[in-house]
Amino acid sequence: MKRINDPSDLAINGAPPAFSERLHVGRPNIGNHEAFLQRIAQVLDNQWLTNNGPMVQEFERRIAAHLGVKHCIAMCNGTIALEIAIRALGLTGEVIVPSWTFIATAHALYWQGITPVFADIDPATHNLDPEAVRRMITPRTTGIIGVHLWGRAAPIDELQSIAHEHGLKLMFDAAHAFGSTYHGQNIGRFGECEVFSFHATKAFNTMEGGAVTTNNDELADAMRLMRNFGFKGYDNVIHPGTNGKMIEACAAMGLTNLDALEEMFTATRLNYGIYREALMAIPGISVLDYAPKEQNSHHYVVIEIDEHFGPTRDEVIAALHAENILARKYFWPGCHKMKPYRDLFPHAGLMLQNSHKVSERVVVLPAGSSLHPDSIKQICRVIEMLYHGNRNHQ
Repeated sequence: MKRINDPSDLAINGAPPAFSERLHVGRPNIGNHEAFLQRIAQVLDNQWLTNNGPMVQEFERRIAAHLGVKHCIAMCNGTIALEIAIRALGLTGEVIVPSWTFIATAHALYWQGITPVFADIDPATHNLDPEAVRRMITPRTTGIIGVHLWGRAAPIDELQSIAHEHGLKLMFDAAHAFGSTYHGQNIGRFGECEVFSFHATKAFNTMEGGAVTTNNDELADAMRLMRNFGFKGYDNVIHPGTNGKMIEACAAMGLTNLDALEEMFTATRLNYGIYREALMAIPGISVLDYAPKEQNSHHYVVIEIDEHFGPTRDEVIAALHAENILARKYFWPGCHKMKPYRDLFPHAGLMLQNSHKVSERVVVLPAGSSLHPDSIKQICRVIEMLYHGNRNHQ
């Protein structure tokens, strides 16, 4: 087979890029503009911009009710939410996490002097493999952070069983999982707590923001103190803390998007279906499925490219970029191969064979409710042409 040395060899021969403007992963889902501006006008009229204002309070109530959980503690972003949840749980020593996740999952531990211990994933689900977790437990292990990658639930029951057996705290990074279910129950209700990101790239966003949800009253009280410097009342500091508060403008966006949630998720489910129908027929490409009996935003369109496609994953990424299609190879190369972890744990990859294989195959395609079906079809045609163009070069 001819090796491809120039990404332009894969692009549409002699033609301008397929898209005049860039189509990228993480296009924001945005609800009704007028409703958002009305809420912003309320914020300005109230002259209450931050510090647990009425928008944040309403947002927390509605998120808790939507998920069926007792407490929602809104935060300025998902990373601070992770850090506060980790500290509130009293995690120390070592905590087991996947390497195949966004770097914030590991950084939130390391930033606080806790060692992230990377466990391998199940290549079929991209989530933690419970048996791999068992292999990484040591006397210094105090907790497990499961990640619901792509919004597909981690093996919650198995991880909870391991945590109970070894006396470990279990929490979840649910950054991708707002709107997802596990055995028919909303993500947000499992483990000691679950941490959401509401960053602009997420299926449900507050422009920037995050939250921790929990049914644990004591844990919720501690996190509310910690996100506001430990203040109880105006002048009384009773707990170490930081500034993790969500501002009113972000809560206004969250409330607006919550009103439009079903409409946005209907669009992303439709878009996922268009992608899946077009790409599953191409040899060497598999589209990551979502469990038909569970809810999911379908915000992430994740494909794996194997040797039957012809061009390598990196060649495909380069060719798509040449057409202004900014696909990504999330979360390559894995946390264990990024600084500082690759220097601290140079042999971690020996226990992460599945993570490595998946990292070399994954492409995440542009998605979101604002992406037009015709654009999706054109993206799929570009990928199909890469496959056929490679065959013609052989």
